[in-house]
Amino acid sequence: MVDILEAKDLHFSYPDGKSVLRSINLSVKKGEFLGVLGANGSGKTTLLKILNHLLKTAKGEIYLEGKNIRSINKDMLFRKICTCFQNPDDQLFASTVGEDIAFGPVNMGLTKEEVSKRIEYALGAVSMLEFTDKPIHNLSFGEKKRICLAGVLAMGPEVMLLDEPTSSLDPMGASAIMRLLRKLNKENGITMVMSTHSVDLVPLFIDRVIILNQGRIILDGKPENVFSQAQVIREAKLRLPRIGHLFEILRKKDGFNFNSLPLTIGEAREAIKSLPTVGRAEGDIFRQGYPGTLKRKVSPTTQLTQ
Repeated sequence: MVDILEAKDLHFSYPDGKSVLRSINLSVKKGEFLGVLGANGSGKTTLLKILNHLLKTAKGEIYLEGKNIRSINKDMLFRKICTCFQNPDDQLFASTVGEDIAFGPVNMGLTKEEVSKRIEYALGAVSMLEFTDKPIHNLSFGEKKRICLAGVLAMGPEVMLLDEPTSSLDPMGASAIMRLLRKLNKENGITMVMSTHSVDLVPLFIDRVIILNQGRIILDGKPENVFSQAQVIREAKLRLPRIGHLFEILRKKDGFNFNSLPLTIGEAREAIKSLPTVGRAEGDIFRQGYPGTLKRKVSPTTQLTQ
């Protein structure tokens, strides 16, 4: 894959003198789903705003498809790179859903027919086609999040920048949003750059992750490689995904010798299935060859209650 977005030696400080980003070098591949993790104040939101030229750096350059974004017309830039803000109320402003989604395409100079097609496509993509005439103020928080995504999709972007898209959502709502984003990424080829605190979602949906700490990228790679460096993760005031943390404890305190650190339920299941066992079908499970463990017989009833 080729680079669609590239940042070179970014530095940024706010007017009060606080330095937020330092020596940021980052490349994003076309069609990639990149996660940006970091504690509060690590620079996640600032980085996203700089990538879309909403903030200008004191030093460093951003390139879109090899072109410096300073040389790209702003209207064209904002069509290619679109941002979904953390709070949907910062993004939604029209009276109805249809009017809000139409705003971008209308300002692109598209015909009424094309605007209507884009509204229908965008709402269909987020499974909210029946909400076209619904007032914005009658939407739930999760519905507003989806309408924000629809508004961005109607612009036909190549890159979507998403600032904490699952924040303030219940677990089912967060999972639904992530499945939608993954679908748009894989089926529509939209490059995604997403800031998040939801570390448990990262290994399920995201191709690559960077960790920001005090304005610097301290880790960059596939989730399984990044989360294998548990100490560095904790020094950045983050944690491992829950599944990974459990297996870290099993490895350190119970003597299990797993070849890798599972991060998802599916990976954990495969790791457990690979352990030496006897009489699995009858419920007699023996752990063999691991220091600090005892062979024990577990009845089916006991297994269900543990």
